[in-house]
Amino acid sequence: MSGILNSLSKVSQGDVVLSVRDIKKTFMEGGQPLHILKGGGFDLHRGEIIALVGPSGSGKSTLLQCVGLLDKPTSGSILLAGTPVQKMDDEMRTMMRRQKIGFVYQRHNLLSDFTALENVVLPMLANGMDERGAVVRALKLLRAANVAHRAGHLPGEMSGGEQQRTAVARALANNPEILLADEPTGSLDPNHAATVFDLLLNLVRKNKMSMLFVTHDMNLAARADRKITIHDGIVE
Repeated sequence: MSGILNSLSKVSQGDVVLSVRDIKKTFMEGGQPLHILKGGGFDLHRGEIIALVGPSGSGKSTLLQCVGLLDKPTSGSILLAGTPVQKMDDEMRTMMRRQKIGFVYQRHNLLSDFTALENVVLPMLANGMDERGAVVRALKLLRAANVAHRAGHLPGEMSGGEQQRTAVARALANNPEILLADEPTGSLDPNHAATVFDLLLNLVRKNKMSMLFVTHDMNLAARADRKITIHDGIVE
């Protein structure tokens, strides 16, 4: 496992951090196969931001689940820094997700019984960081997300925009190399959406991360380095 993680840490600027080839995903529904992903692929380079676009139901979220190691494709290959994901056991996949991949969802998915600070601290504790160091880093991230004044508040005491900015801070907690975002501003009004997306782009650029984000908003997609499309299950 250490060899896999070390290989990711040695990827240089401009190298491919994620490679997807001929990816297919089939679900069974009512005893009949439902083909969601039907092939195609792409490369994501270090420091690159890619927008993933396509009609509703075309498989965008399914693709994100597969490359985020939350689900397994039926066939095809996914490589992280040249390492085949299909050769990883469940423990390796969990470690890779925890250390190398950050997630931002359409809904903030914050833990309702924990404060903003605690929500950002928890991923670091799960990754083995000491509590003091985790609190210091969490406060720094909340400040970067312009929501430090809400550190002691529960999600239900915060606005939608504040919750999503906290979710962005949480996604960056373990300093991931790849950020995956599924309609990260889809649940917000236009003003809050613009603020959150500006924040997300700025933090990704500043930290020289790679990002793959799903969006239906062509204005947001235009701000990516490039776009890839899913049409009729084919990633193009």
